[in-house]
Amino acid sequence: MADNKVFPEALVADIVRELNIADLENATIGEILLVASALEERTGIPFIRMDQGSPGLPPNRIGIEAEKAALDSGIVSQYPAAAGVAELKEAASRFVKAFIGIDISARACIPTTGGVAASFASFIACTQRLQGKDRVLFIDPGFPIQKSQLKILGIDWVWFDIHDFRGEKLRDKLESVMSSGDIAAIVYSNPNNPAWICLEESELEIIGGLATKYDAVVMEDQAYFCMDFRKYLGKPYEPPYPPTVARYTENYILMLSSSKIFSYAGQRMALACISDSLFDRHYPALAGRYGDSGIFGQTFIASILYMITSGCTTSTQYAYAAMLEAACDGRIDFVEDTRVYADRAEKMKRIFRDCGFHIVYDMDVTQKVGDGFFFTLGYGNMSGGELLKELLYYGVSCISLGTTGSDQQGVRACTSRMRDELYPVLRQRMEAFRKDHPDGK
Repeated sequence: MADNKVFPEALVADIVRELNIADLENATIGEILLVASALEERTGIPFIRMDQGSPGLPPNRIGIEAEKAALDSGIVSQYPAAAGVAELKEAASRFVKAFIGIDISARACIPTTGGVAASFASFIACTQRLQGKDRVLFIDPGFPIQKSQLKILGIDWVWFDIHDFRGEKLRDKLESVMSSGDIAAIVYSNPNNPAWICLEESELEIIGGLATKYDAVVMEDQAYFCMDFRKYLGKPYEPPYPPTVARYTENYILMLSSSKIFSYAGQRMALACISDSLFDRHYPALAGRYGDSGIFGQTFIASILYMITSGCTTSTQYAYAAMLEAACDGRIDFVEDTRVYADRAEKMKRIFRDCGFHIVYDMDVTQKVGDGFFFTLGYGNMSGGELLKELLYYGVSCISLGTTGSDQQGVRACTSRMRDELYPVLRQRMEAFRKDHPDGK
């Protein structure tokens, strides 16, 4: 077999050993970042970086200017209110109405230090609210960090790969898990990280109905909000709206991040938007544990979230508020601004398909998976770990689907760091990969 590798196997092995990475095939995102960076530094040869889902667009200027104004005002000399600044809470309530078409009061829209803090606090509140409901259900594949959070908290979880349970099949699968009665929360992202599948309205209706039946809270991660580019979702106060479980249950927390839709990742700003019904619900178990009112929303803010981050950076709250307001007013079109990710995905997928790869998660219930921030790749009969490792030799970094709760063999690719000058490089390297792996192994 020919050998057209960009990086010799011995060099990769040396760096893996130097970095004390125990298992390259099951490496975390952070470990893959370290390996790719070390290889670039050692050789001067650039990687095609498809590993970390970090925004690849300039940050929104409206946010920057609003944050500067907040800094200049002197307001940052004071601690931020635990519940968030009023301007952001009002803007969040308006944004949810404008772009999802549902009503959540401003008091129930809670700023958090990124989506990670939103999920961390939500896991605590959801698993402590009712005695005997202390496990989390992941509809996978999903964001690995959320399971790492549960490890820190000592919370048990169950999961299943949705690949074989789309549409009506999802109902029986969920029933088989939730009938145990101990599921406190259901977690998924929509659009999905890593597969970019999108749960459809019929599936969300199933999830919402069972969440109500079994009194579980749905934690809907909307990190890639309105980024299903197969239809235009960016006109405020006009359908079509993105699908959401909030239409089918009152047991939900929507997590909305500024990182991707406004490319404001470095400032760590998100929202936990809690249904008013859940926000106002009284739980004796919470009151007993924290010695507070036991009202879900109040406990979430004052007794849990504040203990984690002590509030969110004041200036960034004003930045996020300004961007949300501008979107509602039609002064910025964050959907059109981020459409470049779909263009990149389409070009990258074409190169990979031309070189013998296939898309692992390729279908939703009624249509092909769209192009966007992520996509999934398989090659012949290679396992996900094997493919990750082999691609590193050809200067392409990614993560194995196995680390995301997927039962499928393949890797996750991110489009955010792709640049025009890298497409011919990617094609050259993948053509070399195919020459070296003509039998799919």
